[in-house]
Amino acid sequence: MPDGNASLSEVSAPLRPVVLVGAIARGTLAFVGALTWLLWDIAIWSSRAVLFRKVRFGYGALVAQTVRVGVRAIGIVLLVSGAIGAILALQTQPSLADFGQSDKVANIIVVAVFRELGPLVAAIVLTGFAGAAIAAELGTMVVGEEIEALESMALNPIRFLVVPRVIATAVSLFVLSVLSDLMAVVAGGLVGVFALDIPYEVYLDNTLQQVSSSDFLSGLVKSVVFGTILGLIACYNGLKVTGGAAGVGKATTDTVVQTVVTIIFVDLFFTALFYAVGWN
Repeated sequence: MPDGNASLSEVSAPLRPVVLVGAIARGTLAFVGALTWLLWDIAIWSSRAVLFRKVRFGYGALVAQTVRVGVRAIGIVLLVSGAIGAILALQTQPSLADFGQSDKVANIIVVAVFRELGPLVAAIVLTGFAGAAIAAELGTMVVGEEIEALESMALNPIRFLVVPRVIATAVSLFVLSVLSDLMAVVAGGLVGVFALDIPYEVYLDNTLQQVSSSDFLSGLVKSVVFGTILGLIACYNGLKVTGGAAGVGKATTDTVVQTVVTIIFVDLFFTALFYAVGWN
């Protein structure tokens, strides 16, 4: 048997799939473990700031990051969400018309958007808008030895750099998901009323009758989790940068890819969980 440091080319052909699967599993576990440890550090510092007055929370940094991550992303999130709502209306109406149910476009849009597409679209847009920027910023600080300078002054980088960014992404995505939901429903309604000849009153009544608190709350739960994941992955990749400018570029790429894939699978998990408990 080859040792754990052997390259894949040095392994005999029948064992290569086993070694490859093992390497992927080990890398995944290491990635999840690192994020869990980082989340634990964030929880510790956040609780200390709440419980002990001597520990500064850094509200200024939190506000600055929230404005940078959330407020500046409102425009692009609304634009994409509005387009999604219009697309849903145009794509679902022909199939519903075959059954004489064109007015049910509103029902489909509100369920799809509130449960899934609202938080998911907002998370993916925010990943490209802010996730890569956070990773690049922290990576540049690592390359410039600014992190070491903080540590030399007994300042914990998790407390001063990571905590504000992760909380900001979670809060921002929570708010952006609500705006995304509303924009998609409004855009779908405009298309339904002016392009598909659905009466305004019918569209509004169907929307209000279809939407439920579980639809809205499930999307909000997902948005907070997605925002936390986004902040964790971006900060993790930024802090582990090595290799200068090339390492910063790799960190930004890894952040976008890892965040999108992780969010999709977490969304699948939550959807299956809500379905199993009857929260649908």
